[in-house]
Amino acid sequence: MSTSVQTSTRIYLSPPHLGDAERTFVAEAFDSNWIAPLGPNVDGFERDLQVYTGAAHAAALSSGTAALHLALILLGVKTGDEVVCSSFTFSASANPILYEGATPVFVDSEADTWNIDPGALSDALEDRQKKGKLPKAVIAVHLYGMPAKMVEIMDICGHYGVPLIEDAAEALGSTYHGKAMGTFGALGILSFNGNKIITTSGGGALISDDADWIQKSRFLATQARDPAPHYQHSQVGYNYRLSNVSAGIGRGQMQVLDDRVAARRANTERYSAFLAPYEGVTFQAEPDGMFSNRWLSTILVDPGRTGGVTREDLRLALDADNIEARPLWKPLHLQPIFAAYPYYGDGLSERLFDRGLCLPSGSNLSDEEFSRVTRVLKGVLEGRG
Repeated sequence: MSTSVQTSTRIYLSPPHLGDAERTFVAEAFDSNWIAPLGPNVDGFERDLQVYTGAAHAAALSSGTAALHLALILLGVKTGDEVVCSSFTFSASANPILYEGATPVFVDSEADTWNIDPGALSDALEDRQKKGKLPKAVIAVHLYGMPAKMVEIMDICGHYGVPLIEDAAEALGSTYHGKAMGTFGALGILSFNGNKIITTSGGGALISDDADWIQKSRFLATQARDPAPHYQHSQVGYNYRLSNVSAGIGRGQMQVLDDRVAARRANTERYSAFLAPYEGVTFQAEPDGMFSNRWLSTILVDPGRTGGVTREDLRLALDADNIEARPLWKPLHLQPIFAAYPYYGDGLSERLFDRGLCLPSGSNLSDEEFSRVTRVLKGVLEGRG
């Protein structure tokens, strides 16, 4: 184990990376006094997202979680309903199900992409149908930027008549056979949190080809104010719209998105080349037809093949050198808040969690920082940690 003192500058897992144009758009917001939610930057950012993803419509919102919550509302999810969700993901993918008083039904991952397993998804929908209640929606997550197996997932959802929501919070810039993630299902979710591939400081978006849904989402996201000269409300609304200032940051970030994707992919390639000689260390695959933005560079560490070195050995050694690394997501069916809900699968996500590690992956990761990270990894893998 490394015993170095933390005197070096911290290397973060996925820090923001700003370009040159963000200040210009933000300055325009200040100069025009468009500081509150809505405004020209919001309109422009939504257009940018539509052009980039190919989605017909987009609503810029305060977070990806807000987008997912609105997607469930638009699909009519209510108390007592069920919603299928990937288990191997961040809790924000499932929390909005509870917001609506619905029941999450968790489905395990498959080995190729680590995303929702089409076989387990089919089993889940068949079993819920036999129990007399089909779920109102399926939430499929594109984990770490890797596309899920959309052809199979879409076929299964279509067979049972259950609408699909794509949680593409980590997958802006990723494609499946050339089509942007978030544009396959009925609704797609994007996130611009500070650690995502581009950021608006905090923010998200809902995308869809259905104009009525996006129009309704904007209405709900601005407190569901009815058309009247006074404040009148006939249904519950939410304060979910993105500010014009934050959208200005997003417009600048969109100009460098392809560069950020290229840099993240280059990180994975560098790590892969460096770690190739070490038996027992493997990477998330990129199956044919899939293009991942490689939001995070992730590895699996098999102690049976590394001479006993575990992912926790690597994480602790990196932490001792002031380098942030993180285990893969703990499956939601193992989380205390979700443990009582239905789950379908064979435990693959649990094995991924036990062995998986996210390495520093920022698009601004310098050569010097990469050398620091790999020096620590080498020391542990070669028994000098």
